Amino acid sequence: MAPILQSLTTLPSYLLFAAVMLGFLMLFIVAYTAVTPYRDLALVRQGNTAAALTLGGAMIGFALPLMSVASHTTSLLDLGVWGVIALVSQIVAYVIGSRVLLPDFRAGVEADRTAYGVLLGSLSIAVGLLNYGSLTY
Repeated sequence: MAPILQSLTTLPSYLLFAAVMLGFLMLFIVAYTAVTPYRDLALVRQGNTAAALTLGGAMIGFALPLMSVASHTTSLLDLGVWGVIALVSQIVAYVIGSRVLLPDFRAGVEADRTAYGVLLGSLSIAVGLLNYGSLTY
C-alpha cells in the first residue's frame, strides 16, 4: 500500500498540469476556429469530413508540443510559454496551408473535399511533430 500512496503524492501536480493543458486546448480550439473563414464545428456537426480532419489534425499538432514540455519540466511557466508558441505555430501552419498550398481551401472544405482536410490535417500534425522534436532536450 505504501508504494501506491507514494505514487499519489504527485497527483496534485498531475491534476494541475492536466487542467492547464486542457485549458490551453480549449483556448486553441477557440483561436483556431476564429481564424478559419468557415464555421468548423457547425460543418463537423453536419458530417463534413474535411472540416473534421483539419480541426482534428490541428488539435493533435497543438497537443504534441505540450506533451513534450509537460514530460520535460515541472514549470507551469515553461508550459505556458511553449503553449503560446505551439498555438501560434499551428495558426501559421493553417495560414500557409490554406493560402499557399490550397488557395481555394475554404471552398474545398465547405464542399467536403476530403483530400483538403487530409492535407491540412497532416500539415498540422507534421508541424506539431517538428515542434515536439525541437522541444526534446
